[in-house]
Amino acid sequence: MDLGFGFFIALLSKRMTYQSEIMITMLYLLVLTISRVNGQDADPPLNITFITDAIAKGAVCLDGSPGAYYFAQGFEDGVDNWIVYLPGGAWCNSKDDCLRRSKTGGADGLGSSKNAAPKTLLPIESPNKSINPDFYNWNKVYIRYCDGASFMADVEAVDPETQLYLRGRRIFISVLEELMATKGMANAANALLVGDSAGGLATILNCDRFSSLLPMARRVKCISDSGFFIQAKDLPEDNARRYFASIAAFHELAEFLPESCTQRMDPGLCLFPENVVDDIQTPLFLLNSDFDIYQITYQINPNPPDEEGWKNCTKVFQNLHYCTASQLHIIMDFHTAFLETVAGLNDNPTRGLFINSCYIHDFVYIQSNWQGTPTLQNKTVQQAFGDWYFERSSVQLIDTQHPYPINCNTQIV
Repeated sequence: MDLGFGFFIALLSKRMTYQSEIMITMLYLLVLTISRVNGQDADPPLNITFITDAIAKGAVCLDGSPGAYYFAQGFEDGVDNWIVYLPGGAWCNSKDDCLRRSKTGGADGLGSSKNAAPKTLLPIESPNKSINPDFYNWNKVYIRYCDGASFMADVEAVDPETQLYLRGRRIFISVLEELMATKGMANAANALLVGDSAGGLATILNCDRFSSLLPMARRVKCISDSGFFIQAKDLPEDNARRYFASIAAFHELAEFLPESCTQRMDPGLCLFPENVVDDIQTPLFLLNSDFDIYQITYQINPNPPDEEGWKNCTKVFQNLHYCTASQLHIIMDFHTAFLETVAGLNDNPTRGLFINSCYIHDFVYIQSNWQGTPTLQNKTVQQAFGDWYFERSSVQLIDTQHPYPINCNTQIV
């Protein structure tokens, strides 16, 4: 078991709510950084860049601090190619929840850019050709996630009581406009929008918007890592539907979500990728586990509730012997629901799929998941991304061989 995954599971053993997951996410990112540094020669960290005139533009975090990004200049034949990365970190869905989040600054703060520290490069951002052969010399941009709504909200009014700013969409657009005006992104030949978890959902929802800003580029595509959250409407609890509905309502997302979806259903349902991906025109790649530990842990629960037993089954021991028959049934029902949801998408030859059975959430943060496990048809994640992006081969891979979740190389029994 790698350090990042093991430590994450240990942290998850404590009773958590969606709100407390913010701190867990920050600690998880710290451990993943340590894991990457221990596993390879560390690339130089990137210093933060604040959006020019961010306050005047209103491109600000929850606490009103300026939106920001990290930038690494491309080189050699990658100078006209761009990767833009949207990190994860869950969401907030109420005044109290977003106020707590607004006080998280520092290295991986999810509601503020105050005291921001340099950022370690992800494997997909590495300038090392042996680690990142397809994108090593591209321009890399990492937009700081500090709005709590997957870079989608743009509420002009500021609550006088809380002084919360809901402006993630404005941050996303302002960063891209600045890069086009000052860094040469307007001349992009190739571009890739990538995100994980809440950032993976943001990637899906912003994919066509990203493409529309780069009409002269030869190739613009999007990759979502662990951002394919499903409704799982036939499972015991509808936590996900209630939660996404509250996010959409609090951040007033209705007018910014895809109109093709909001004309048919409630805005909260349009945060579920299954309801929007078929209308996305830009080529999209979905990397996800059909045993996604985050979704299983937080978005479904046994009925009647059994918090302690569900915690032991899903979060603490990683051992299915600690699960009751009914809990195992729920986990397998999620697996079935996930595969059925993916199978229910329209057949799209431009879409990439890498649906595996690892019992984790987020893949591109750790080099071993980037270049090692999981593999499908002998392709690693890194190889699958490159083959799909450059159209060297079609990549629509779904693991149908593992009926139970696996820790990549190690079967969970």
